[in-house]
Amino acid sequence: MVSPVLSREARGEALEEMAQGAPLDILVVGGGVTGAGIALDAATRGLRVGIIEAQDWSSGTSSRSSKLVHGGLRYLYQLDFALVTESLRERGLLLTRNAPHLVKAQPLLWPLKMPVIERAYSAVGVGMYDGLAQWAHRGSVPLQRHHTRMGSLKLCPALKPDYLRGSIVYYDGRVDDSRLVITLVRSAVRYGALAASRVQMVGVTKDDRGHVNGADLLDLETGSTLHVATKRIINATGVWTEESQALADATGGLKVLASKGIHLVIPKEKIDSEVGLFLRTEKSVLFIIPWKYYWIIGTTDTAYHEGFRDPVADETDIEYLLAEANTVLKDPLTKDDVISTFAGLRPLLQPGTLDENQSTKVSREHTVTTVTPGMTAIAGGKLTTYRQMAEDAVDFAMGEAFTKEHPSVTAKTELEGADGYFALWNSRETIAKERGLTVDQVEDLLDRYGSDMQIIFEMIDERPDLGERLSHAPHYLRADVAFGVEYEGAMHLEDILLHRVRLVYEERDSGLEAMPEIADLMGEMLGWDQDTKAREMDLYRDACEAVWQAQKLPDEKEAQAIREMVEPVRPFTQV
Repeated sequence: MVSPVLSREARGEALEEMAQGAPLDILVVGGGVTGAGIALDAATRGLRVGIIEAQDWSSGTSSRSSKLVHGGLRYLYQLDFALVTESLRERGLLLTRNAPHLVKAQPLLWPLKMPVIERAYSAVGVGMYDGLAQWAHRGSVPLQRHHTRMGSLKLCPALKPDYLRGSIVYYDGRVDDSRLVITLVRSAVRYGALAASRVQMVGVTKDDRGHVNGADLLDLETGSTLHVATKRIINATGVWTEESQALADATGGLKVLASKGIHLVIPKEKIDSEVGLFLRTEKSVLFIIPWKYYWIIGTTDTAYHEGFRDPVADETDIEYLLAEANTVLKDPLTKDDVISTFAGLRPLLQPGTLDENQSTKVSREHTVTTVTPGMTAIAGGKLTTYRQMAEDAVDFAMGEAFTKEHPSVTAKTELEGADGYFALWNSRETIAKERGLTVDQVEDLLDRYGSDMQIIFEMIDERPDLGERLSHAPHYLRADVAFGVEYEGAMHLEDILLHRVRLVYEERDSGLEAMPEIADLMGEMLGWDQDTKAREMDLYRDACEAVWQAQKLPDEKEAQAIREMVEPVRPFTQV
């Protein structure tokens, strides 16, 4: 089967088909994890589906998460067993069937500060967590392990010896959030979905009955407008929910506020540990999560009232996370240790809906409601439960009769790259020898693309220079950039650096040294002239410098003002 393509050309063809082909059954607005999941769910039920995103795929909240796939251990303290069970089921599906190449089991150490009593009630809590996990999806991760003080320090020498009496090590999962979203979109395209990024919905049309029958779209790449006939619209725009649903000129919909969560990226050598850390704080929880080449520390949870497009971390945010981490680390981290930061916005559902008379389904953390006949909105939830959210949204939009005849099949649908992943992983040493790569390189490719790694090799066979490492980012090959352009819809320099080759936070310079080589390759593939290439590099450099300046300011409003002065690659149209 031919691999699904998200190229500039495929995007143009998708838009043309949306505008000129038969009416869509569903137009999904929003290309984060929720919207991408909805597109896949709808497409695998045989529906004619289109999905649009105003920026790049995953460019909002879904590229700025804690990158965890977790059951929500803290929800057990709220006795929300249903939510935890649902999350653990979804975690198990991702780890073992749907996306094992993207989602990995991650051990987390929970330090215990008091003897006996704390261990006892914590063991009960984690034991319930494990029990629910086994019931929801048996065998997806190992069970909890208890450790003495010395055993804990052996696993995590970075801890202060006098901080803990012992620990419990339990398991959750971690994921590259952007790559999950892009893979979901490609998977949806495999099953017939029409996908186009950098497209903004600027209007909603209705028939004489007041039922939605189409959407007016603006192609931000070309400036052209088009009308798409569709029987239904599902609004999955996160913190943009109220702005998007307002286009329908209706009284219904969801009330959503934004909460900012920031993360720090720390060099791997700064924290000596074999496991991640889970810490309970006065305000919430703190995760210190290991990745192959760095650590991620997060997160905050603060009310946010500034521009949604490019939230940034300010000095106050950074100092808070460092202080929390340093309560347990024997060698304190400083601001000089911070490689980078990233900030995302959680859509927080407010009680009720804008029109309490409209049909609504509240499902634990997320809500699906009718905005106006033919337009559905969904918000809330979390990355882990995107599949269940998607199923609920399509069920709600299509109605009971359709759902009964065409139930969701995504629980048993492997995402792109999952098929054959385990066999290739077992053969990684042989593959490395055959391809002249290191085992680390093959592992990295498998963890990014799964079995689609074979496409990478085909590209290298056709063009050997793609097999070379990026000069200033040796963890990546030139083929990573080429694949991002040809198969994953990258059209701008920031698309690669932010969401595919994620140097924006993996390198102290945010990838500026690697930028010219990446721009040259992208420019060659996309036909950029020198002026276009220079503009792409200037805009990315300006954005990086603005983020660095913002990190030095204690006031959020001032920090955001600095970032918002930078010209966006493709500005939105005010409607």
